[in-house]
Amino acid sequence: MLTFAIIGKTNVGKTTLFNAATLLDEKISNYPFTTTEPNHGIAYISDLCVCRELGVEDDPVNSTCLDGWRYVPVKIIDVPGLVKDAWRGKGLGNKFLSAIGQADALIHVVDASGSIDENGKISQPGSGNPVQDVMNIEMEIELWISHIIDRNKPNIIRDSVNSSFEEELNNALTGIKTRPGHIVQALEVSELTEKPFHEWTPEDTLEFSHRLLPIIKPTLIMANKMDLPTAEENLEKLNDYYSHSLVAACSAEAELALRRADKSGLIRYSPGQETFKVIDEERLTLDQRKAIQYIEEKIMYKYMRTGIQQALNTLAFKLLRRNMVYPVSNEEKFSDGDGNVLPDVHLMENDDQPIDLARTVHTRLADNFILAIDARTGLRLPKDYTLRHRDVVKIMTQKRLQVKSS
Repeated sequence: MLTFAIIGKTNVGKTTLFNAATLLDEKISNYPFTTTEPNHGIAYISDLCVCRELGVEDDPVNSTCLDGWRYVPVKIIDVPGLVKDAWRGKGLGNKFLSAIGQADALIHVVDASGSIDENGKISQPGSGNPVQDVMNIEMEIELWISHIIDRNKPNIIRDSVNSSFEEELNNALTGIKTRPGHIVQALEVSELTEKPFHEWTPEDTLEFSHRLLPIIKPTLIMANKMDLPTAEENLEKLNDYYSHSLVAACSAEAELALRRADKSGLIRYSPGQETFKVIDEERLTLDQRKAIQYIEEKIMYKYMRTGIQQALNTLAFKLLRRNMVYPVSNEEKFSDGDGNVLPDVHLMENDDQPIDLARTVHTRLADNFILAIDARTGLRLPKDYTLRHRDVVKIMTQKRLQVKSS
């Protein structure tokens, strides 16, 4: 299961976003360092389900289908706010950074209104610098990676005699989910491919870490609190510095309010949608009506959505380039061996092939794999076929085992 970590300074709205995505009631306050332990929960990424296209009524097992949208679970971690010198262990920094190491991608929450001072306390909108806030947190993570490399430098040099340098450097960093290909790519872009490792300076190590971070931890910057003054101006600055593809506008409080209202039966709202519907206005209190009007005017009217669901989707589909693939046992009914229609969907990597899907469903299927069939057309897929988003695939095995998603 994919894992996303929510990072950022304290008081920028990380836990509010976490609660909005998971509906878990973690403590929220305006005091610095309210979150003292990483919180773990389940959120969902979503896309149009293939059920409507195929004209069937599905029976989801490992996911959920709401109004024709398939929601697939992902793990999400709310990492407590990092402080300066977290990489040295200050403020339980190593513990928090280790939680970041578990993630496949990062959601970097920043207060777009600039109302958080350098110590993480609430101040006047416009007094803070969101761009600098992002840079400071990134620097702490890069210094942490550099420290891991420096700490393991003697072992890397020693073991590289009987192995490759790239492999041993990867072994030292495998705890933060690196792969050999990541190491090679970072060496190339940092122009350190030809320089012997024993000659690396501290600046070289930091440059390598700087280049490695976006490769192993694709990051989306969430410009939060977009309903507050100066937020739009700071959003433009973030876009100018980091590019539009890496920055998204959002309001975690608006999303949390909408999800809680939906859960209470006051409104009908599916995460990520452009609109919501009040079920019974007479049930709403005056404060609830004002809150709904505020969300409509300040968030939905301006930005069409609260931005939370789009952030999760962007991480999965654009930055990590995952594809939703549906395995089935019966290609005519699009069902599994128990008759469940489109029961499961798996988030496959961009270059995965049918045998990778078989391995994801069950290792036994991969061991006995012989071919795959496009369930839509009934045609046999080429051996080297690359899975695509929204594929519906039947796995054939030597023993003709029925596909049953775990």
